[in-house]
Amino acid sequence: MSAAGDRLQDVARTAALALPDVSRSRPFTPQLDVYKVAGKVFLIVTDDPDEQIITVKCEPERARALVHAHAAITPGRYLDKRHWITLGPGPGITERLITDVVEDSYDLVVEGLPRRDRPSPR
Repeated sequence: MSAAGDRLQDVARTAALALPDVSRSRPFTPQLDVYKVAGKVFLIVTDDPDEQIITVKCEPERARALVHAHAAITPGRYLDKRHWITLGPGPGITERLITDVVEDSYDLVVEGLPRRDRPSPR
């Protein structure tokens, strides 16, 4: 079953906060929740009821495949469109998919951190 917009956002927030050493802030605007690990962004969640989306970092090949497979997934809005994707509510956007892309985004960011800055393995 596909996740509605508010559910999409709730699932993404829950998945992010379950990961080690995650911080949440609103550095850009009150309508954007930004989730970071070691100061690096891995998830952005909108609070705009008219635009219920999340944006995550994604490996370019997987990003292309997800954009091709799901009409509700587009290249990342306002970010590097090769390395970020934006998910909105729609067919095929399941809770499992949302959790997977959030966890994958976190893992990509952690892999890019110096070893000393990486959180303990989950």
